[in-house]
Amino acid sequence: MKYDLYLESFRSFIEDCPEEDLDGSVPYVFFSDLHMGDGSGRDDLAPNRRLIEHVLEHWYLPRGYLLVLNGDVEDLNKFRLADIRTAWPHLLSIFSRFAELGRLRKIVGNHDYELLAERAYPWKLYPGIVYRRGEDRIFVFHGHQASSLYVKYDYVSEFLVRYLVKPLHIRNSGVSKDSRRRFRTEKIIYRAARSLGVVAITGHTHRPLFESLSKYDNLRVSLEGILRRYVDADYGQKDALEAQIKLYRDEMRKLSTASEKSKKTQSLYGSDPFLIPCIFNSGCATGKHGITSLEIQDGKIALVYWTGANLSRPYISAEAIDTDTDPEGIARHTLHRERLDSVFTRIRFLGESANL
Repeated sequence: MKYDLYLESFRSFIEDCPEEDLDGSVPYVFFSDLHMGDGSGRDDLAPNRRLIEHVLEHWYLPRGYLLVLNGDVEDLNKFRLADIRTAWPHLLSIFSRFAELGRLRKIVGNHDYELLAERAYPWKLYPGIVYRRGEDRIFVFHGHQASSLYVKYDYVSEFLVRYLVKPLHIRNSGVSKDSRRRFRTEKIIYRAARSLGVVAITGHTHRPLFESLSKYDNLRVSLEGILRRYVDADYGQKDALEAQIKLYRDEMRKLSTASEKSKKTQSLYGSDPFLIPCIFNSGCATGKHGITSLEIQDGKIALVYWTGANLSRPYISAEAIDTDTDPEGIARHTLHRERLDSVFTRIRFLGESANL
């Protein structure tokens, strides 16, 4: 797909989506790719049932968060909606409690696109949402719109859903298990968001991104920082820093030598001298060890990792800015946090839309 074609599609997509002011007094949380199923062994969310229900009901709901579900919440590619509703009554009731308070926004993805044909669906569905803070814009959308099929044929999408996809149960395919497609999706969204000077918050690829950096990139940057500190550190500090260096080094080696190509991550760095913090990804709720989310609160954006306290991996504990563990053994690791002012300043001065 030619980039100019996608850029124009992306521009039109943003203009067509509803806008809301980013309320500085309200905390926001973004989840994507829950892939709720029928509760069986084929249900990708089932292993994290207790975790996702707990963090929504006992952390985000009582603290007044606005919940943004950014696509692929119900997995209609694999299961019937009636079976999903039967398997997940408590989680759906939690969504309802957010909705009753006016604190639910639900965006469609490629795995729950059929919901657009459901006349009795209880919540409003969005293709995407633009959150505006003055001249700054945060565009929240699932991410499957980066495919050439969507760009070329979106004008018939409503017809397809109503008359073909739903009646014939035609299944969409995702990119989460294809590393090359995943990288192409992230890169084209990165380029378009950079060109238009917006922050894109996506899902779809199942891998968390913060300030356009993948896990591999973040580990590399952190390792370089520790190595610089080690050179000038006192002897009493060198042992602790050396342990961190080995921990990060081993994790990077594990990523770079993974036998399955899908387990490797790639950098979004291109030929441009600056990496602009214009794409963030909330990851997914189907991780083997936990779930990830993005939060916006008090003028800052953060990437958060939730897991059982006994399932935290060593490098997560080392990397986390702060960690909270509740009485039920659920651990909340804040992996990254940055001021929105800093993010938009870098976009404004270093991005393609800058006029200096």
